[in-house]
Amino acid sequence: MSRRLLIVGRSGQVATELQKLTPPPGFVLEAWGRDRVDLCDPHMAAKLIASHEPAVVINAAAYTMVDRAETEPSAAFVINRDSPAAISRMCESRGIPYVHISTDYVFDGDKPAPYVETDRRNPKTVYGRSKSEGEDVVIASGASAAIIRTSWVYAAHGANFLRTMLRLAESHDELRIVADQMGRPTWAKDIAGAVLDVAVRAQAGDRDALGVFHYSGAGDASWADFAHTILANTSRFNIKTARIRRITTAEYPTAARRPANSRLDTTKIEQRLGIIPRDWREGCQLCLSELLD
Repeated sequence: MSRRLLIVGRSGQVATELQKLTPPPGFVLEAWGRDRVDLCDPHMAAKLIASHEPAVVINAAAYTMVDRAETEPSAAFVINRDSPAAISRMCESRGIPYVHISTDYVFDGDKPAPYVETDRRNPKTVYGRSKSEGEDVVIASGASAAIIRTSWVYAAHGANFLRTMLRLAESHDELRIVADQMGRPTWAKDIAGAVLDVAVRAQAGDRDALGVFHYSGAGDASWADFAHTILANTSRFNIKTARIRRITTAEYPTAARRPANSRLDTTKIEQRLGIIPRDWREGCQLCLSELLD
């Protein structure tokens, strides 16, 4: 009988890519969307998941509307903190490994170097606080858990920076893009592969696969660098491009403060688990090919 790798979340970028992967022999991937499990009702969600006896739970669902969270804190905390608390406690009680996806927003962005897993968390947004407290409750549950932080996720589907740049370039000759925020763009297909690898290892009892890890694309970029690379690679697809005008964060105010430094150091996951991130530029090109070919 196949063991069920249960993905909480079905339509998000990482959840979508997880469903495309081929699970190892003896496993089957099953994804539940909001029509199946309601994370606004944490205890009911945990009870429903328990009733289906998964071999491992991957939580790829989250409240990710960073700006809207500033005026909808209760929704952000229920989905990003309270549901992970209930689900991870259930997993602990039944000996089920739990894999949780988190974010660079748990940091304040003030560190001049890439963040390592043990750096102090100091989120400056409602979204970041809800995800940071989500990490706290997962750890406190005592479950056999892996927390994987990632950043600047993009895919050929869903709402993300890459698709936004392509859409805006259709109707604008010049795009004003922030150049003083640094990060590491991450292709959803790559983070999904890393998450599945960690989940399978955790289910097999590999203690090295438990704990907090960082995973993002290799190489640094500003949003303006990312935009330039996206549009520079569209010429072979014969679609309209646009010039990039580099601006400061102050010139593009948002409801939620974006971290100036979102770079995540991936040394731990590379050395402990042998999971090596792809260069973000290569991932960008492959994603564009998938989207536009």
